[in-house]
Amino acid sequence: MNKKTTQFFASLGLLLTAAIWGFAFVVVKDSLDYVGSVYMVAIRFSIAAIGLAVIFCKRLKKIDRKHLLMGGVTGLFLFLAYLVQTIGCSYTTAGKNAFLTTIYVILIPLIGWPLYKKRPHWHVFVAAGLSLTGIGLLALGGDDISGINIGDILTLFCGLFFALHILWTEKCNKEGCDTIIITMLQFAFAALFGWILAPFMDGGFPIAAIQTPKVVLSMLYLGVFSSMICFSLQNIGLKYVQSSLASLFLSFESVFGVLFSTIFLHETLTLKMTVGCVLIFCAIVIAECLKKE
Repeated sequence: MNKKTTQFFASLGLLLTAAIWGFAFVVVKDSLDYVGSVYMVAIRFSIAAIGLAVIFCKRLKKIDRKHLLMGGVTGLFLFLAYLVQTIGCSYTTAGKNAFLTTIYVILIPLIGWPLYKKRPHWHVFVAAGLSLTGIGLLALGGDDISGINIGDILTLFCGLFFALHILWTEKCNKEGCDTIIITMLQFAFAALFGWILAPFMDGGFPIAAIQTPKVVLSMLYLGVFSSMICFSLQNIGLKYVQSSLASLFLSFESVFGVLFSTIFLHETLTLKMTVGCVLIFCAIVIAECLKKE
């Protein structure tokens, strides 16, 4: 298989990842009536951690103190991101949840500015301005300020934690950590944090819910496809596709999220919200396509 063919299939893998993540917003929204937000996070990452541990069992012996520390921090950021995203989905639409999450694309260079003493290029500030305008239109939605709700705010915090997660993952790679081990550990720690917090936030374990075939399939989708397979496809794709193009493919998660929520959840977008989505996506394109590798 030549380089171009490999890049083509890697790009398809990234688009597939975006589609799976996009549909995950529908699954989460539909499952929140049966399973609490924290239990949902705990279950999906438990499935992902166990799945990777079984597949890459030989690598378990390579886990050392450094990997545990780096994986623990990575898992904490991942847990916080999915926690506020899942809770936020209870109060806002799946489509808005999908688009507002992608703010992490703009936040990464802005957060990296004080951390790495590297001022972002001018296009990042243009993208940030477009993104903020789009967020305002999307969050307001209707004709009054009541369109902004706690779900929208929590989703924006989700974008912040995703940005921190990506920056920390980059740090892990630079320090020579094993990618598979870090991925496995981040799932395990995210699941652990979820199991610890769930009884306090969600109450008793939803035994009746997990005996329902629909809920079981939903949890398997989130754990196997949306977590384990998607993060693996993302890591593989980043090896063969330029990071700017890869991030652009992954950002289609927001487009798929709105598309699937419209089809399966019958959510509607006003003209104002549609313009907001377009502005946010344009901001992502500007931020990624003009990014220096």
